[in-house]
Amino acid sequence: MDVLLVIDMQQGLFTQPRHQDSQVIANINRLAERVRAEQGRVIYVQHDEPGTELDPASPGWQLHADLAPEGHDSRVRKTACDSFLDTELGFLLAEQAVDRLLICGCATDFCVDTTLRSAAARGFEVVAVTDAHTTADRPHLSAEQIIEHHHWMWRHLSLPKGRSVTLLTTDELLGATQPEPAC
Repeated sequence: MDVLLVIDMQQGLFTQPRHQDSQVIANINRLAERVRAEQGRVIYVQHDEPGTELDPASPGWQLHADLAPEGHDSRVRKTACDSFLDTELGFLLAEQAVDRLLICGCATDFCVDTTLRSAAARGFEVVAVTDAHTTADRPHLSAEQIIEHHHWMWRHLSLPKGRSVTLLTTDELLGATQPEPAC
């Protein structure tokens, strides 16, 4: 079973421009629809940071309005970049056999990267969906450069037992998971 992990796609993180944010959101919705159709699981991770735009009592903490979560999707709250650290994510993933953990969301250079590395270290088969994560420009690099850099890093992570991180676009992933046509 595939599990789609949607990290920090919250209103408060989109008050500043994010690289190709409309396309990223559309791709996340396409992925979620497919994962659900194939009896997989969708988990939305939301960052809690009191006193900021991610304060749980603020509108900024809510999922982005253009996302399409469904009632049976899971939610995980976190307080650090690593979605596994002091959260229930590990327990949710232990409830079923996970074939692949599909990772997407915001921000590439913080929570997406940290969670991806943590998942890989925990032995999950990790797929980074290359056109379903985003970030903002930083003082020293553009968002596009940051994303390109992380794709290179993820391809070259040194992991035990011959494991690796797979990088696929949404179209590649959806094409790879479509059932073969009946004869």
